[in-house]
Amino acid sequence: MTQGPIGIFDSGYGGLTVMREITRQLPQYDYLYLGDNARAPYGPRSFETVYAYTLEAVEWFFGQGCPLVILACNTASAKALRSIQQQNLDPYPGRRVLGVIRPTSEIIGQFTRTGHVGVLGTTGTVQSNSYPIEISHFFPDVQVHQQACPMWVPLIENNEHLSAGADYFVADSIQQLRQQHTSIDTILLGCTHYPLLVDKIRQFLPANVQLISQGGIVAQSLADYLQRHPEIEQYCTKGGRRAFVTTDDPVSFSEKASVFYGERVEARYHSWPHG
Repeated sequence: MTQGPIGIFDSGYGGLTVMREITRQLPQYDYLYLGDNARAPYGPRSFETVYAYTLEAVEWFFGQGCPLVILACNTASAKALRSIQQQNLDPYPGRRVLGVIRPTSEIIGQFTRTGHVGVLGTTGTVQSNSYPIEISHFFPDVQVHQQACPMWVPLIENNEHLSAGADYFVADSIQQLRQQHTSIDTILLGCTHYPLLVDKIRQFLPANVQLISQGGIVAQSLADYLQRHPEIEQYCTKGGRRAFVTTDDPVSFSEKASVFYGERVEARYHSWPHG
């Protein structure tokens, strides 16, 4: 084990909303972000493909010296995390990979009074049933209702999410979710892109429905994890540095990434060996 930054991975830009909260709560650590924009979006892809892509990214992070990698992507967390944890870490003793679904599932039941939680996510995350399964472990009495929103990520990544044209797709997905049960009082944004849509989503929700984003939850969970695991924490370098890498055009990435991260981003390019 060598010392290195904490790795944060996403298929594109969404993980930057999580990284923003992590770096706000834990500014002392070094962070390395990788967006696999050349192969995004992951949402519609098969389990096997997402697993292969995510594993390649995780092994890249380990090659950069990262002792800990956060899959700041719900689709990757849903389709690849468990397999990687169980099958692929033996060659990398001491290194860890964490996701965003479990930290959210551990506390989401604390927000609902009716016992009905809605999840808005990509097609891949919804089809995996990861949220209903995980939430049932911690809150067996909570009923989870899911709705896939296949158009939301493309709208966000093409900077159309605030346009009037996006209203139809946002309103339609929310209506379909709320039709599943009238008592849904808490809605989880089960995709790290979706915080950029919060204001528009709220336009189509009653005031008494809570909207939960993951960034702050994941950041607090990471802080707790590092406190409980000093054997990992000691290998995380502390210089307050942030580095950004993309598998697509770094100029375009840097422009869009600044919107997600809330600060100026300058990325460098990385290409996969097999294209």
